[in-house]
Amino acid sequence: MSRLQRVRSNLRKAYEAGRESVRMARTDEPATVDDDEVEYELPAQPATFEHHSTASQDDAEVPHSLRIAAAWSWRLIVVGVVGWVLLRFIGIISIVVVPLAIALLLSALLAPAVGWLSKARLPPSLATFLVLICGLAAVAGTLTLVVTQFVDGLPQLTNKASAGIRQIQDWARTGPLHLSDAQVNQAIDSAQDWINSNTSQLTATGVATAATLFELLTGALLVLFATFFFLRDGRKIWRFLVRLFPVNARWSLSDAGDASWATLGAYVRATVLVAFIDATGIGLALVFLKVPFPFPLAALVFLGAFVPIVGASVSGAVAVLVALVDQGWIAAVIVLGAVILVQQVEGHVLQPLIMGRAVAIHPLVVIIGIASGVVLAGIIGALVAVPLIAVLNTGVRRLARRRPEIPPDAVFVTAGERT
Repeated sequence: MSRLQRVRSNLRKAYEAGRESVRMARTDEPATVDDDEVEYELPAQPATFEHHSTASQDDAEVPHSLRIAAAWSWRLIVVGVVGWVLLRFIGIISIVVVPLAIALLLSALLAPAVGWLSKARLPPSLATFLVLICGLAAVAGTLTLVVTQFVDGLPQLTNKASAGIRQIQDWARTGPLHLSDAQVNQAIDSAQDWINSNTSQLTATGVATAATLFELLTGALLVLFATFFFLRDGRKIWRFLVRLFPVNARWSLSDAGDASWATLGAYVRATVLVAFIDATGIGLALVFLKVPFPFPLAALVFLGAFVPIVGASVSGAVAVLVALVDQGWIAAVIVLGAVILVQQVEGHVLQPLIMGRAVAIHPLVVIIGIASGVVLAGIIGALVAVPLIAVLNTGVRRLARRRPEIPPDAVFVTAGERT
């Protein structure tokens, strides 16, 4: 046998010996059985159903609709409690919140003028100062003219009001009521007694009004300073507030804030334009009929138009009452027709055309918001309610979107590019 054959034979014997040793080792180990092939016999248990949203078997016995209603209920209770606490807190610091809200409205109105002056390469502080000075001058001039006309025409209006009261007394005697002199005098005495009995309350109200004069002065100063800094540093303030939130929420919150601010600006400017048109229409009717105080009444209509639906109607009613006292019922009817005509033009032409879809809110929501604002904060609440609803409507809609629109000038910085 050659040497190569002997080597081959030895390798074959070693290989067979290795296989035999492996075979013997396998026979010594306990046999393993696949778990899939074994059938286990479990004790009989009643079939139960466990919903994926339940934490225990007891919850599974509660109807699904009832569990959903309970989940909504306790969450709404928590939201309601938080909202109530927030409203109470705002009521406590209302002396600060109300001026800040007015400052926001003024800032939204004056921001385009500041932006226009800033584009003319004026420093931001100087542009803001010039806009505020011009606004204060316009307000002061208007108030001066209103007060002057009111003081000059008040004696004449008082005399005519007295004559009107005498006419009402004569009508009560000779009209369809046929009241006797004793009954008329009794009604006058009752009114006089009511005034005398409530003198202390009226005096207390006057004292309280005098006591709040300091609060009004401080509130006006706060409005002035807050408006200045909102106009000059509004963008920086908003960026600082956004940085307080988590990183993942900053982009969406910033986008919603920008959209809400644009809505607020559009609402305020549109309201000012609509109020000016209302005041001009009713003022021209008062001038044509030679009703006293045409400019003060027009200014009252202008201010009342900032409360949608309700404000212009109330201020128009004051104009009708003045026309009734001074010119008689014919002039009052004509003024009433002018007020109704202006209201119809405002509701069907100006509001849809000027406001646009950006701040379109259902009239029912507007009425509910104004009523709630009056209950919570009086006249200021009525003024702030509608713009607040418009801002929240836009902000919530933007936040509800899954992906905010990325501006074309956005710059994305990777981790390696940060310094």
